[in-house]
Amino acid sequence: MIVARVHLHDWLILLLLVVLEAGLNYIEPFHRFVAEEMMADLKYPLKGNSVPFWSVPVIAVLLPMAVILIYYFRRRNVYDLHHALLGLLFSILITGVITDAIKDAVGRPRPDFFWRCFPDGKGVFQNRTRGVMCTGDKAVIKEGYKSFPSGHTSWSFAGLSFLAWYLSGKVRLFDRKGHVAKLCIVFLPLLGAALIAVSRVDDYWHHWQDVFTGAVIGMIVASFCYLQFFPPPYDTDGWGPHAYFEMLAESREGPQAPSSSANRLNIQGEALQDMYIDPERGPEMSRTTSRDSIPMLAEPRSSNWRH
Repeated sequence: MIVARVHLHDWLILLLLVVLEAGLNYIEPFHRFVAEEMMADLKYPLKGNSVPFWSVPVIAVLLPMAVILIYYFRRRNVYDLHHALLGLLFSILITGVITDAIKDAVGRPRPDFFWRCFPDGKGVFQNRTRGVMCTGDKAVIKEGYKSFPSGHTSWSFAGLSFLAWYLSGKVRLFDRKGHVAKLCIVFLPLLGAALIAVSRVDDYWHHWQDVFTGAVIGMIVASFCYLQFFPPPYDTDGWGPHAYFEMLAESREGPQAPSSSANRLNIQGEALQDMYIDPERGPEMSRTTSRDSIPMLAEPRSSNWRH
């Protein structure tokens, strides 16, 4: 696929991010000093996960992928498919690397740290500093130093915030027609991510600061990754990726057009004819504007447009 070959270096960077993420999960986090008197805030019960670890990739990665594939099978836009999948994976992996790098560097104890450190409930502390001398399982203790920020939360917001951006473009959220149902569609993934974040506090695996920071990281990275490949949803052409419109511009210019990117048509305005774009029927010519000598891409016709 041509579009994938053009972005081969991006896929290689994704593989590098996978290796970095694996390495960050393998190394030992910083063991922050925990004194005896600090244990008063770290004695919450050790519980299981209401949202299991394996379900986070399903919710944050596979669910958005399913929505992207459904749109592809309906519209058959390979540019949209490729760039949406690439942006989603970048959002997830960049968020994961940032989150786990901070986890390992900070080493904040989880709210249930006491029971991870002393599973028998009998605290052992150094005579001089009164620092903890953990007697529990090493793997459990290692996980106990990874409270800040929340990985469940950051991954969920990275994937589901990207999905919210994607849906807002496809349903033309900012078309100024006031359809509140569109807002509900867009906010639904964000609600799911928020509920996952709340579950981390309810399960006593994280402090509230951990999930708040994780949500901010995930949402910011998702926003950057989406806008790297797609126009903002409020844009006239917010429904499709930048590369799709560049392809239409190059096809319109023809083989004799210069190859310089400075001469490419872009949908914000060049001295060419207006064009109406229907994802199912392809580009068709429309009348040039009489108001300006610089024609623009025509607004999609409401009678032919389907969201």
